[in-house]
Amino acid sequence: MSEKLTLGLALIGLAQIAQGQADRRTRIDVEHYAIEAELNPRTQTLTAQATVRFAPLDNNINFAVFELNDALKLARVEDGSGRQLAASRGNQDHTVRVSFESPLPKGQAFTLKFVYDGRLAGIEESPVYGIRFAAIRADYSYLLYPARWFPVSDYTCDRYTMDIRLAGPAGFSIVSGGTDTRSEEGGKTIYSTRFLRPQIAGSLALVKGAAARSQNTQFYLREAASAAGPYGEEMGKVLAFLSTVFGLPPQSSLTVVETEKGAPNAFSAPGVLFVSPGALADGVSSRMLVNQIARQWLGGLVSPATRNHTWIINGLARYAEVLWFEQSAGPTATEPELRDIYVEALTVDQPPLIQSARLEDYAPEFWAATAGKGAAVINMLRYLIGNEQFAQLLKAIPEQFANKQINTEQLRKLTEQIHGQDLGYFFIQWIESSGAPEFKLEYTVFRTKKGFRVMGKVAQDLDTFRMPVELRIETEGNPEDKRVDVSGTSSEFTVETFGKPVKAALDPAHKVLRFDNEIRVAVAIRRGEQLAEVNDFSEALKEYQKALDVARNSSLARYRVADVFFLQNNYQAAANEYREALAGDLEPKWVEVWSRINLGKIFDITGQRERAVNEYNLAIRTKDNTQGAQEEAARYLKEPYKRAAQTN
Repeated sequence: MSEKLTLGLALIGLAQIAQGQADRRTRIDVEHYAIEAELNPRTQTLTAQATVRFAPLDNNINFAVFELNDALKLARVEDGSGRQLAASRGNQDHTVRVSFESPLPKGQAFTLKFVYDGRLAGIEESPVYGIRFAAIRADYSYLLYPARWFPVSDYTCDRYTMDIRLAGPAGFSIVSGGTDTRSEEGGKTIYSTRFLRPQIAGSLALVKGAAARSQNTQFYLREAASAAGPYGEEMGKVLAFLSTVFGLPPQSSLTVVETEKGAPNAFSAPGVLFVSPGALADGVSSRMLVNQIARQWLGGLVSPATRNHTWIINGLARYAEVLWFEQSAGPTATEPELRDIYVEALTVDQPPLIQSARLEDYAPEFWAATAGKGAAVINMLRYLIGNEQFAQLLKAIPEQFANKQINTEQLRKLTEQIHGQDLGYFFIQWIESSGAPEFKLEYTVFRTKKGFRVMGKVAQDLDTFRMPVELRIETEGNPEDKRVDVSGTSSEFTVETFGKPVKAALDPAHKVLRFDNEIRVAVAIRRGEQLAEVNDFSEALKEYQKALDVARNSSLARYRVADVFFLQNNYQAAANEYREALAGDLEPKWVEVWSRINLGKIFDITGQRERAVNEYNLAIRTKDNTQGAQEEAARYLKEPYKRAAQTN
């Protein structure tokens, strides 16, 4: 590398550091929005002016950055005196940088007015790639917070009060979770909403017709009108349960609004759940309801101080699902649930949770880290402090941080206050560091005058690791349980037993986020599935091969390899792998029925109808109906499978 190039790269690095430091000096706290807007369903356009009152959090800031949907054209930005300020749009990153004529002092209120308009037909590039968060239609419209349909600062974190006046077509109702009204002014219908307490507001819908009511929930549904009854009943149960976990809900009743295909399956805003027609049509999902209703407390009542602390919100919402299954089906029902969470958590090694703002919003890695690993950390914290203190913690979070933000340090201090012991090591290991251990247990049994003594050591490869871990000694009598403080790469232990030890197991209930062969295989397969979903088939195959390197007879790994070959139209290779899947461990059980069905499809495609029929019949004989397998097999028994037309 030349000296000039080295110097150039160094200067670029210094400039990036300087720019990062400058960005950190532009922190602001938005206090209030006053939005005047008009929706035109015919042109599917939004015309708006948003007045933003904010206070700088640092002294002498020269600019502020807001996020605003790139589909919305910014006409101008004015200060409180009506003077136009310099404002520039980011390079297709949905941002606006506003420069001030003179530096703003810390803590002093300042006002900006954004004037903008644009088309929100639902076909524009969303700030969250591939997910539609706003659309203006003739018979309904919805504008959700992630669409950035108004200038947003400190996305998902900043809390503010808000007044919205929306001129729109007659005959609708506004649903926002705020104080909603409708009036006629100057020949126009004005839909108004007010949010009087600081919150992450600004998600709303214009809906037609009267609301259907079920239990204590209102429903504005179109395609899925029949879902109101069963959903209302289940939501009543979920809300009652979560009230025992987190305390009184922020709002006594909820409203459900149906969005459209392409919108997120569900999105929780204060007092409102926005649910896609596909999610409603799939039947009542307790899992989805628990997660989204929990967000009335988590994200609604309490928000993260910055996106680096989002793991608290997403992790607790995900863990609420575990608590729901535990109370509805018993503790054993949570075992597969927790295993799935731990596998998801281990699919992402970097960055540490305290740096999760580096991950793209709604990306699989973002959810694996903040929700998956976040929930795993919450479960380990429960194990560490015990069920009683954990229950106290879950109630204390919304009590102490209602209408406020929370960060990791505040959570640590609150937990230590309840537990009465220092937990800094725990948060350093799981929040500030990355990686997970893989334990190796060695021990020797000695006979003593009173019984037996088990002496051994636990080895693992993380030098800074510290965590109490359960050790179970199975004996000819009752088992002996002891917590071993695993610290560093090697930790010794001694356990006295009365009965003769038969075997020893470390972390038998798998409370600690860690690797073993079984988990390593599951993690590799999950990573492969994530890559296959975005059509990165070559990298997906590498991950599946990692799983097979550990477990050659993994039917699921073989099945996933076969799926990749099938999608690539490599039918001979796909058939070979489906056969290998059938010859493997047949875990999970559904691998058998779907391998048979897909073999049948391959034989249909290659003109071997008799062989295809045989595979479909073998699929039916399994009597496994996972994901509608029996109906699928029966369909192709009647009519041969035909692949989709090739486009290239």
